[in-house]
Amino acid sequence: MFPGIVDADPVGPLWRGAQLFRMVSYCYALGFHIAINSDLLRSGIAWALFVVLTATTVACGVGYYRGFARNRYWVAGEITVVVALMLSTMWVADDQWALGNQTWPTTLWATNSMISAALLWGPWSGIETALVIGASSTIVKGTFDPNLGRNATVIVMVAAGLAVGIAGATARRLHETLTEAERRAAAAEERERLARHVHDGVLQTLAYIAKHGREIGGPSTRLAEMAGEQERALRKMLADMSDIDDADMNEAGGGGSDMTPAADDEDSGTVDLAAALRGLAADDVSVSAPGTPVPVGRAVAGELRAALANAIANTRTHAGPGARSYVLLEDLGDEVVVSVRDDGVGIAPGRLEQARRDGRMGVSKSIVGRIEALGGRATLESAPGEGTEWEWTVGRGIPDRETAGKTRER
Repeated sequence: MFPGIVDADPVGPLWRGAQLFRMVSYCYALGFHIAINSDLLRSGIAWALFVVLTATTVACGVGYYRGFARNRYWVAGEITVVVALMLSTMWVADDQWALGNQTWPTTLWATNSMISAALLWGPWSGIETALVIGASSTIVKGTFDPNLGRNATVIVMVAAGLAVGIAGATARRLHETLTEAERRAAAAEERERLARHVHDGVLQTLAYIAKHGREIGGPSTRLAEMAGEQERALRKMLADMSDIDDADMNEAGGGGSDMTPAADDEDSGTVDLAAALRGLAADDVSVSAPGTPVPVGRAVAGELRAALANAIANTRTHAGPGARSYVLLEDLGDEVVVSVRDDGVGIAPGRLEQARRDGRMGVSKSIVGRIEALGGRATLESAPGEGTEWEWTVGRGIPDRETAGKTRER
C-alpha cells in the first residue's frame, strides 16, 4: 500500500493489519447504508454524516498505517467520532427503526476504534472501548436487553479487545527482550575484543618483564614482582568478564587487528593471506602456502594472522626447548584452511580448562574467539608428548565486487 515505509514500532505489523480490517468494515458500512438509507427519516443528513465516516476512515487508515497517528490524541478523537456517529442514529431514524436495527454506521465499523485503543493502550483499554460502543448502541435503542444470547455483539467485542490488546502487549515485551539481548551481545563482543587485545599486548609484555626481571636480579626483581602482580590481577579480571559472558549468552567474538597486510587490493578490500602468513616465518616457524595469491577479506586476514601469531607464541613458551611450528595454508575455494602444528610436549588433559579458570585466555579468546568471530571452526588435537595441532576453517569474507561497485556508483 505504501512501499518503502520503515516501521520501527514493535506493534507496527498489527497496526497495518488492522487497517485492512478497516477497509473491509468500511465496505460493509457503505453497503448497509445504501440498503437502509431510504428507510431513514433524514436520508440526506445521513449521507452527509456518512461523508464524515468516510473521512475518518481515510484519515485514521493512512495515519495508523504510516505511524504518525499512533498516539492518544488520534485514538481518543477516533473514539469520539465513532460514538457521536452512533448516537446520531437517534436523529436520522425513528425509534422503531433504531430498536430493530444496529446503528447506521454499523457495529462492525465502530469496532475499529476498539482495535486502535487496544493496540495503543493494551487489553483493558480495548475492553473499556468495547463497553463504550455497546453502551452507545443501548442508548440508541432506548432499552437494555439482559439476554446476552440475543445480544452477543458486545461479548464478542470485549473478547476481541482483550485478544488484540494482549497481542500488542506481547509484541512490545518481545521487542524489549530482543533489544536487551542485542545490547548484551554487543557488550559481550566488545569485552571479547578488548580481552584479546589485552592478551596480545599488555599481558604478554607483563609476563616478559616478570620473567626476565627475575633473571636479571637486583633492582629489577622488584619490577618483576610488580609486573607479575599486575599480570595476575588483569588475568583475574578477564576471567571474571568471561564468566559474565557465559552466564548471559554463548561466548561472542569480534574485533580487528593491528596487522599490516601485504599484497592487498584497496578497491576490493582483499588481502593476500599467503603473503600475510609468510611474514610470520622464522627459524622455528615453517610456512607452506600456495604459490598463487589467496585473496581474503581484510578482517579475515587480520584475525587469522593474529590467531596464528598467538599459536606460535604459545609453542615458543609452552612446547619446550627446540619446538618448531609448521603452518599450512590451503585454498578450498569458498573457504580457507590454516593448519598449525608443533613437535613439542603437547597439552595435558584438563590444562586448557584450568588455564581458563586462572584467567589465561590465550586459547579461548585470542585463538578460538577470533575464529568463531569470523563464523569459522577451530579444532585442536593434542596429547602429552605428541605435540599440538590446530586447524581453522573460515570463509573468505570477500565483499561482492559487483555489489561493491554499484554501491560506489550510487
